[in-house]
Amino acid sequence: MRDTEFEVPKMDCPSEERLIRMALQPEAGVRGLAFDLERRRVVVRHEGDSAPILGRLEPLGLGAKVVRSAKAIDPAPASPHAAIASEDAPGEARVLRQLLAINAVMFAAEVAVGVVAQSTGLLADSVDMFADAAVYGLALYGVGRAVDRQRRVARASGVLQLILALGVLIEVGRRAFVGSEPFGPLMMGVSAVALVANVTCMALLSRHRTGGVHMKASWIFSTNDVIANLGVIAAGALVAFTGSPVPDLVIGTVIGLVVLGGALRILRMSRATGASAA
Repeated sequence: MRDTEFEVPKMDCPSEERLIRMALQPEAGVRGLAFDLERRRVVVRHEGDSAPILGRLEPLGLGAKVVRSAKAIDPAPASPHAAIASEDAPGEARVLRQLLAINAVMFAAEVAVGVVAQSTGLLADSVDMFADAAVYGLALYGVGRAVDRQRRVARASGVLQLILALGVLIEVGRRAFVGSEPFGPLMMGVSAVALVANVTCMALLSRHRTGGVHMKASWIFSTNDVIANLGVIAAGALVAFTGSPVPDLVIGTVIGLVVLGGALRILRMSRATGASAA
């Protein structure tokens, strides 16, 4: 039995941790997994050579590489089949449901106000909220579900995120061409509410961020969302001060591209896990 440590530079959200589990679950020699999200490392306890494991990780496009491999001497890492493995799994599931509800409500609110305020920044941030809700929903749905079903749900989530992100980017292009008049104060007000929502998510996660890796990843996810909220608030202030729609178009493009990249990564990883399981 060996412990092989892999560096995974692009493992930075719950969907990636889950898809790594999905990719490695069919590998007969894998006996356990341990995740260190802060250092972007995964330790795999396995039998035999590490090459087949690396072969399952490489198609995910996360930059996985072997850091070290040695004979196992300590207790086994957590089971690779555990979706939520911690001493407070019911509490963590409850928090994930709360996060899902908050992000779903804010998605609907930002879409509605984004249309009224003619703000691509708010529309893009609403899609970012949807992406968060999809990740939390996938984490909850995956508990006790078969890997194939988890993979199908992940793929459906990625497709919908892709459609929404492309829609936002097309809308940015349309408004850049035909013109728009975003309302800065409304942008700032709704983004401030979204900021409060994400800070609330961080507060809910604070008691669990040292628990399961999916909770640590969710904490990082929410902190990144706070940055996006601050960006929309700054864009709203610039729109109000200058009277120009350019800041709104810029922040809408940036957030739209971030969500688009996340959607493509989810789709690429879900396909890779399907191919590796075949």
